[in-house]
Amino acid sequence: MSNEAAPPQGNPGDIVNWPMLKITYRTDPDKIAALLPPGIEPGRNPHVNLTVYNFPVPDVPEYGVVTTVDADYNGIEGEYTLGYGIDQESAIFISQETNGQPKYPCDIEFWRLGPQVTARCTHQGYTFMEFKGMSTGPSEIPPEFDQHEWWIKSSRAVSIGGPATGFDFPPHVVHVRSRYGTAHQELVEGELILRDSPWDPLVQLLPMREQLSARLWWPIFLDRSVTLSGALDPEGFLPFADTISGSRWPGQNGAPKNL
Repeated sequence: MSNEAAPPQGNPGDIVNWPMLKITYRTDPDKIAALLPPGIEPGRNPHVNLTVYNFPVPDVPEYGVVTTVDADYNGIEGEYTLGYGIDQESAIFISQETNGQPKYPCDIEFWRLGPQVTARCTHQGYTFMEFKGMSTGPSEIPPEFDQHEWWIKSSRAVSIGGPATGFDFPPHVVHVRSRYGTAHQELVEGELILRDSPWDPLVQLLPMREQLSARLWWPIFLDRSVTLSGALDPEGFLPFADTISGSRWPGQNGAPKNL
């Protein structure tokens, strides 16, 4: 008996039925290690994970691209999130302030036409990621699983006229645990293209050595918790506090280092 489910059905154009495009590639272990603040460790595999989606937040379309790397915290295997590029400004600042979710503005194109799958992500005029591929059809449905994601919540010390040297709220790890099932899944054969960008420096800081997989995934959202976990060493974290836009890409005074 096949473990493949029929494609989700619903009202035509209903964005709840949109799949997520999930792409994984291999990079250099030292490149991932350089982006992780002390206290968060590289995972078993030097993998970069890109997820392009369209989902209602809370009830209007949000196009987004999520960039994570495999990383562990407190012995738990998970993913450290470098950024959520989204096209809905209203969700950016409250997400950062409340949960430390590293959201920033980004223009996303993502669609499917028959078996063809296309995605394109642009930030500050730079198209830093593009994918074109063809679905090869349904694939086997995996069992339910837990995903662990690590965000960082902190607040720099108030400072006017000089550099901030500490924190009003020191850095803490935010643990996002999500329980998923899979309604449907399709493998996609295609090519991920990364382009130079000072705002989303994937090419420079996480170069692609091998594209590992691409798939369309229709998740079943079973459970989710977002909790404040342990504190990180403030002095050790301070070099990681300057970031680009609202992401966790390393920057200088909120801008790319090479601008």
